[in-house]
Amino acid sequence: MIKFDKLWTMLKARDISQYQLIHDYGISKGQLDRIRKNENITTNTLDILCNILDCEIGDISEHVKDENNRFKPDDYSY
Repeated sequence: MIKFDKLWTMLKARDISQYQLIHDYGISKGQLDRIRKNENITTNTLDILCNILDCEIGDISEHVKDENNRFKPDDYSY
Protein backbone atom coordinates (compact mmCIF):
# COMPACT_ATOMS: atom_id res chain seq x y z
CA MET A 1 0.00 0.00 0.00
CA ILE A 2 1.16 3.51 -0.74
CA LYS A 3 0.51 5.89 2.16
CA PHE A 4 0.48 9.66 1.97
CA ASP A 5 0.88 10.54 5.65
CA LYS A 6 4.13 12.35 4.86
CA LEU A 7 2.26 14.69 2.50
CA TRP A 8 0.16 16.18 5.29
CA THR A 9 3.26 16.76 7.40
CA MET A 10 5.02 18.43 4.46
CA LEU A 11 2.02 20.65 3.70
CA LYS A 12 1.87 21.81 7.31
CA ALA A 13 5.62 22.49 7.37
CA ARG A 14 5.34 24.53 4.16
CA ASP A 15 2.19 26.30 5.42
CA ILE A 16 0.13 25.17 2.41
CA SER A 17 -3.53 24.38 3.04
CA GLN A 18 -5.84 21.99 1.23
CA TYR A 19 -7.83 25.07 0.22
CA GLN A 20 -4.71 26.44 -1.51
CA LEU A 21 -4.08 23.12 -3.25
CA ILE A 22 -7.59 23.23 -4.67
CA HIS A 23 -7.95 26.93 -5.48
CA ASP A 24 -4.40 28.07 -6.17
CA TYR A 25 -2.85 24.93 -7.67
CA GLY A 26 -5.82 23.15 -9.29
CA ILE A 27 -5.67 19.89 -7.35
CA SER A 28 -9.17 18.43 -7.46
CA LYS A 29 -11.20 17.67 -4.34
CA GLY A 30 -11.51 14.11 -5.66
CA GLN A 31 -7.73 13.67 -5.83
CA LEU A 32 -7.35 15.01 -2.29
CA ASP A 33 -10.06 12.64 -1.09
CA ARG A 34 -8.23 9.70 -2.70
CA ILE A 35 -4.97 10.84 -1.11
CA ARG A 36 -6.66 11.04 2.31
CA LYS A 37 -7.87 7.46 1.86
CA ASN A 38 -4.47 6.27 0.55
CA GLU A 39 -6.13 5.27 -2.73
CA ASN A 40 -4.74 5.42 -6.25
CA ILE A 41 -3.80 8.81 -7.65
CA THR A 42 -2.26 9.70 -10.97
CA THR A 43 1.45 10.16 -11.52
CA ASN A 44 0.52 13.59 -12.86
CA THR A 45 -0.89 14.51 -9.45
CA LEU A 46 2.28 13.22 -7.76
CA ASP A 47 4.35 15.32 -10.17
CA ILE A 48 2.28 18.44 -9.46
CA LEU A 49 2.53 17.93 -5.69
CA CYS A 50 6.30 17.43 -5.89
CA ASN A 51 6.62 20.62 -7.95
CA ILE A 52 4.44 22.59 -5.53
CA LEU A 53 6.41 21.37 -2.52
CA ASP A 54 9.80 21.25 -4.29
CA CYS A 55 10.38 17.71 -3.06
CA GLU A 56 10.80 14.09 -4.15
CA ILE A 57 8.03 11.46 -4.21
CA GLY A 58 9.51 9.75 -1.16
CA ASP A 59 9.11 12.99 0.79
CA ILE A 60 5.31 12.81 0.47
CA SER A 61 4.58 9.08 0.22
CA GLU A 62 5.84 5.72 1.37
CA HIS A 63 5.27 2.07 0.57
CA VAL A 64 3.99 -0.05 3.46
CA LYS A 65 3.90 -3.78 2.88
CA ASP A 66 0.47 -5.28 3.45
CA GLU A 67 1.16 -8.53 5.29
CA ASN A 68 -2.44 -9.71 4.88
CA ASN A 69 -2.41 -9.48 1.11
CA ARG A 70 0.30 -11.67 -0.36
CA PHE A 71 0.57 -11.58 -4.13
CA LYS A 72 2.08 -14.14 -6.44
CA PRO A 73 3.74 -13.08 -9.71
CA ASP A 74 0.75 -14.49 -11.61
CA ASP A 75 -1.53 -12.02 -9.80
CA TYR A 76 -0.10 -9.11 -11.77
CA SER A 77 -1.19 -8.35 -15.30
CA TYR A 78 1.17 -6.39 -17.49
